[in-house]
Amino acid sequence: MRAVVLILVAACGNTSDPPFEPGEVTLPPLDGGLDYQLGGAYRPPPGVTVVSRDRNAPIAAGLYNLCYVNGFQIQPDEEAFWMTDHPDLILHGADGEPVIDVEWDEILIDISTPAKRTAVATIVDDWIAGCASAGYAAIEIDNLDSFSRSTGLLAEDDAVATMALFAASAQQHALAIAQKNSAELVPRRTELLTDFVVAEECNRFDECEVYLDAYGDHVLMVEYRPADFDTGCAAYPTSSIVLRDLDLSTSDAAGYVFDGC
Repeated sequence: MRAVVLILVAACGNTSDPPFEPGEVTLPPLDGGLDYQLGGAYRPPPGVTVVSRDRNAPIAAGLYNLCYVNGFQIQPDEEAFWMTDHPDLILHGADGEPVIDVEWDEILIDISTPAKRTAVATIVDDWIAGCASAGYAAIEIDNLDSFSRSTGLLAEDDAVATMALFAASAQQHALAIAQKNSAELVPRRTELLTDFVVAEECNRFDECEVYLDAYGDHVLMVEYRPADFDTGCAAYPTSSIVLRDLDLSTSDAAGYVFDGC
């Protein structure tokens, strides 16, 4: 049975940021079979009831669908859009060059001021609206922790205030919204306005309890190493846990890995 939660108004950071409108959203089913398909959509394996896909992918009919949005960094195939239409929202270092997350080769978005946060939220709101129109039930906003890769140009407060704007947008479109990773921000959940968690490798890094203590059983766990997956299945038998390959390959690819417990 799907759980329903009433989101209450909470502080959105700087008072210059737009207000938050409360309402009802539907959370992922508890202990549902989970699949993580950000590398490309394919037919979910038997037993899967919750699936996460990129915002440009169609939903999996009959399942609870999470819409992936990269709200804090720029995916390589979207650089031209930002550089042409929104160059002022790209984070630049002292040398004038864009600040890059070298692990994923992604440029960071500049959320350092209320005005820039509002501008970014307006762009992301269009994506969130598209997720709602496509039939998604929830939003997964990635790279909440980009401030930690900003060479000191962004602060934790900037990330929290921006996430609250994204949450307000999701709520206005009747979508639940996840905190993606960033265990260090769990104590600020009421400011983030998030409903549940998508946690990558929380068993590997011993962070699952942090999320569970704050969000109850509404934690979706994604692991990429069999040992960590086995640890999670043994420790949290009533949680939604999936084992995937790090490249998140489609089911017809040679490197595809999937298991659930």
